[in-house]
Amino acid sequence: MTTTKRNDLRSLTQAPFEIRPVTGRIGAEIVGVRLGGDLDANAVQALRDALLAHKVVFLRDQGHLDEAGQEAFGRLLGELVPHPTVPSIAGTTGVLDIDSTNSRASSWHTDVTFVDGYPKISILRGVVVPEAGGDTIWANTAAAYAELPEPLRDLADRLWALHTNAYDYAGTHDTRSAAGLKKHREVFTRVVYETEHPVVHVHPETGERSLILGHFVQRLIGFNASDSSHLLAVLQDHVTRPENTVRWRWRQGDVAIWDNRATQHRAVDDYGDTHRVVRRVTIAGEVPVSVDGRRSRTLTTTPGNSAAA
Repeated sequence: MTTTKRNDLRSLTQAPFEIRPVTGRIGAEIVGVRLGGDLDANAVQALRDALLAHKVVFLRDQGHLDEAGQEAFGRLLGELVPHPTVPSIAGTTGVLDIDSTNSRASSWHTDVTFVDGYPKISILRGVVVPEAGGDTIWANTAAAYAELPEPLRDLADRLWALHTNAYDYAGTHDTRSAAGLKKHREVFTRVVYETEHPVVHVHPETGERSLILGHFVQRLIGFNASDSSHLLAVLQDHVTRPENTVRWRWRQGDVAIWDNRATQHRAVDDYGDTHRVVRRVTIAGEVPVSVDGRRSRTLTTTPGNSAAA
């Protein structure tokens, strides 16, 4: 596979908008852009490069966007891909409605890693935002890999993990109730996927090595349950260290765009019974490639309703 490295990110020096880093390792606010399907090519390229440099970018005051506008902008970044099992909003190609009445993403994950070519970019729009709480946190999985002690990096380079959609936030009701668990099985796990990914993959654009972990990981290949759990906890702890994260306080009309190949994220469930609605579109991605050149692979795709969340 030929890897195109975009480490120079030339367009950032001539970006037609302001880029304000939010933390030292991840996240930047973009100021002076009105998102939509008519955004010019120079601005789109600069946004792409800002995304590669900062992993996640935030734009305030995008309340003019509706589902059609969100999809039109998404198409400028690539092919829209719907969620594999959860239906999109009626009349849209791939807008996923994440409503707190039936879905709360309060665990660390990378979107849809239970398939081989999972999305490369996610675009999330704040529709209904609580007055307090409901923030989202992102983590830089490339920085997490880079800071691993050398012996642990060497081990991680050789590890593979099994990912499955037996558990996910999208389309999930409150699984603390029997009705919620039933809803989860009927919707999200109506088709069950099992996919093997390298724990470390090489980013196809930047050439960075980055960890593929999060709540879709069931176990490490070749390890018993206890050893797998301990090793995963050590690696995941590096991902979520505060210095590798950024926390965003939503306002209605905000848009967050992240590189799903180099991040994890978590929505903080601290807003009680207050209503929260965000809507997401995702851009089709590449099949990850390991340090030694092997590609991820989906092992099984089977009718679900039997997998426990």
